[in-house]
Amino acid sequence: MADQSPGARSQTPVRSDATARTRARTDRSAPARVRLRRELTAEPGRLGCALVLALGATAAALALPLLVQRIITDFSAHRPLGPDVLLMCAAAVGGALTQAASGFLLARIGERMTYRLRIRIMEHALGLPLAVVRAQGTGELAARITSDAMLLRQVVEIATQLPLAALTVTATLLVMVWIDWVLTAVTVAALVVLMVLVLLILRRMKDNVTGQQNAVGRISQRFTADLEALTTIKAYRAEPVAARALAADAERLRAVSLAGARLGALIPAALTLGNQCAMIAVILTGGARLAAGEIGVAAFAAFLLYLLQTVPSVSTLATGFGRLQAGLAARDRCNDLLALAPESDPQDVDRIAPTPLPDAPSVVFRAVSYTHAGAGDAALRGISFTTARTGLTAVVGPSGAGKSTALSLIDRFIRPSSGSITVLGHDARHWPLDALRARIAYVDQAFTLLEATARENLQLGRSRRASDRELAAALDAVGLTEDIARLPQGLDTPLGRESDLSGGQRQRMALARALLSDADIVLLDEPTSQLDGLNEQRFRTVVEELAATRAVIVVAHRLSTVQHAHHVIMLTGGTVVDAGDHPTLLERCTPYRELVASQRVPAL
Repeated sequence: MADQSPGARSQTPVRSDATARTRARTDRSAPARVRLRRELTAEPGRLGCALVLALGATAAALALPLLVQRIITDFSAHRPLGPDVLLMCAAAVGGALTQAASGFLLARIGERMTYRLRIRIMEHALGLPLAVVRAQGTGELAARITSDAMLLRQVVEIATQLPLAALTVTATLLVMVWIDWVLTAVTVAALVVLMVLVLLILRRMKDNVTGQQNAVGRISQRFTADLEALTTIKAYRAEPVAARALAADAERLRAVSLAGARLGALIPAALTLGNQCAMIAVILTGGARLAAGEIGVAAFAAFLLYLLQTVPSVSTLATGFGRLQAGLAARDRCNDLLALAPESDPQDVDRIAPTPLPDAPSVVFRAVSYTHAGAGDAALRGISFTTARTGLTAVVGPSGAGKSTALSLIDRFIRPSSGSITVLGHDARHWPLDALRARIAYVDQAFTLLEATARENLQLGRSRRASDRELAAALDAVGLTEDIARLPQGLDTPLGRESDLSGGQRQRMALARALLSDADIVLLDEPTSQLDGLNEQRFRTVVEELAATRAVIVVAHRLSTVQHAHHVIMLTGGTVVDAGDHPTLLERCTPYRELVASQRVPAL
């Protein structure tokens, strides 16, 4: 547990690494858009090597038909075949090896690019304001680092395959012209018709891919929300209702995916038709030229081999453009997310955290109003109050009074519509965001824990690592010592899946985390909703210990836990009705007296 007095903490400078994080956050706006050219050239050495190897494989493929032509000629002339056969085998094996090595390097580049993009997107999403994250939806955000990232991954292969395929087609056509320009003209005419058909199909593919990804995001969002609410769904036998909603989303995804499948099926069909037409035209024309003695058998065989080699390259060009459309659609969706502005400080905020004023109140609200986005009525209407530098302050009132909104304003999860908030003697707008939150410990209504070990959860937000003795003292204070000892690996047990805690245990874990924090101000949003009588008494003891050296601000519905507060603020309908200690409010504040009576809290 922290053993520093508030005065000692107030004189402690913010650590250099915290200042660095503050500076980084202050400097940061929305990160740069995803630019595929820049991402592809992030590793020029490996990319260059992959391209050289791919060119080697292409050269080997181009050499094979010419070697076949020589072998056929040798057959006719009764010359030895050994050297040409060996050379052909070497070209085939060398081409295969260089193609495999090039493919591996490209896969490595693609995976590293995907890794960088995922890290950038995840860090950006974590830095977004809470309201923006809730508006986007967790499932929709998760789709950016799963399906969208996979579509972007394939762009690496496409970006190298397309120019190489174009180079292969061009080089092959040049060799084919050298062999017989008439047959080459017939081939080119067939390929032009083929490419026109494919391009007409590809024009519609990008919009379809965008629709598919949006549909994936919607179904992912709904399924994630249903899993989080699974207890409620089961309790109310709402599985059929949830399943029907998921089925509707799945039907929308099926419909848009089916439209994409129709477009995708047309491409290989068009390719097959074009290839067959080209082959028929070349065979008929070549047969006529063979009969007329205008081309030899060996040259015609080599030409047919080149034609067969051209077909896969043309197919790569056609299908590659389709896959590229999918990658561009994923890029646009990622860029839409990266364009959202993260939490940041105003431009005029000093990057150096201010020093808390020793005698200043912990929090001061001056005529603060706030309206939730999309809401007609204000959640808070010009409220003003002051909380002491140390001691317990309770914020009470009926549901919807604006109590939790007030706590969110203190921690700058949201910004006031008007008025000002002072924290530790300085306007909250003048605190760098990281430095402000380093001074505040927050326990939300859900008593949220990370999917991390119990030890890591207890030490969130600390400027220094807590010793085992400090951890043990905090767990004992909230009555969690035996519960943590029963976990498979004790403090080092990962929480959140196989070894999760009950609601009450999570609540006490969150309280222990606040007890261990270095914060000057502790915000507790309805912290006793899942505590029994014994643990509620433990809670009062913990709060008294916290309040001895810090400011503790508690939003409470159960007044029995806060009736000993030094200061009670009564909120109703987004306004401060009255403020004082418990006996004073009982005497003069009718809404408070009615609230106490509704809970049958005995007067002191």
